[in-house]
Amino acid sequence: MTFNGPGRPRGVSLRRRFFSIPTLASFGVAIAIIVMLSTSTGLDWDETWENIKSINPWLYLAAMAVYYLSFVFRGYRWRILAENATDHSAEDANMPSPLHCARLLILGWFVNSVAWLRLGDAYRALIFSEDSNTTFSWSLGTVLAERVLDMATVAVVIFFSVFVLTATSDLAVAQYIVIMAFVMSFGVIGIILSMRIYGTRAARLLPSRFETAFNRFQQGTLDGLKGQLPLMLALGLIGWLLEIGRLYLVVLALDLEIALALVPVVALGHAILSTVPTPGGLGAVEPGITGLLLLSLDRDDAVSVAIVDRSITYVSIILIGGALFLLRNILKARAKKRDAAIMA
Repeated sequence: MTFNGPGRPRGVSLRRRFFSIPTLASFGVAIAIIVMLSTSTGLDWDETWENIKSINPWLYLAAMAVYYLSFVFRGYRWRILAENATDHSAEDANMPSPLHCARLLILGWFVNSVAWLRLGDAYRALIFSEDSNTTFSWSLGTVLAERVLDMATVAVVIFFSVFVLTATSDLAVAQYIVIMAFVMSFGVIGIILSMRIYGTRAARLLPSRFETAFNRFQQGTLDGLKGQLPLMLALGLIGWLLEIGRLYLVVLALDLEIALALVPVVALGHAILSTVPTPGGLGAVEPGITGLLLLSLDRDDAVSVAIVDRSITYVSIILIGGALFLLRNILKARAKKRDAAIMA
């Protein structure tokens, strides 16, 4: 990603990142983990494959539909955040619709799945700023505000799930996920509080061009959280409940039984582990959710659930998000040619 000043990136070279050595290395790590599971832990791949082949296709499709429905609620929440933090410096600002925001979220997830360091968050901030005629720094601030709401919701849901889980079973290992959730939540909230208390003074120490960008970033973050907070929290909660529903439908599709209180822990643990800065969390999500599923399932069944679930949250994102990415760039290229023809 290159930048044209502090306000707006000039472009994103994704093809180079698709085939970069670090990205290919992450795929190698994931393959190595699968090989390790199959050779050193006594995994019966024949049994695992039989589980997957016997999947109920309708429940699997329902799980995928529920997963993509969650983007609609997240898109609606992002639109509200952006409206709250309207960039008054951009008189021609035009907020995209909730469905358009949902598509941008899928594009961001796609870039996260093929590039390191979660560049998808920066990419969707970039294309949001392009589509809304605002600045990149302001748009990136709305993405951070969205993360604050997400981590607060995740921490609360996981806390209650683990509380129920440990009260009914001897599954204290899952408490580590609670610790991770709260550490991440307090870390993000700490950034917000520091920005609110010290942000203005810190900005004055920056060169003027960077001060302007930082002020816009701060506006997008802090102002986005000012209004309609109950509605945004409700939309975020619905989005995460749909994520939980996706995993539960995957378990049902494989005709397995699992402790209900474990489903939110695994589903949201998946989200936390996906923040590891490898493409799509490869190498962290797979063993992580398999280990959590082992609290209620045997090894072959746990791996079956992990593989099927990742086919939705990783493989389908690459396919569907990749198609949207190509379509967006084709339409953008055509629009440029049309504008050039008109100018000529």
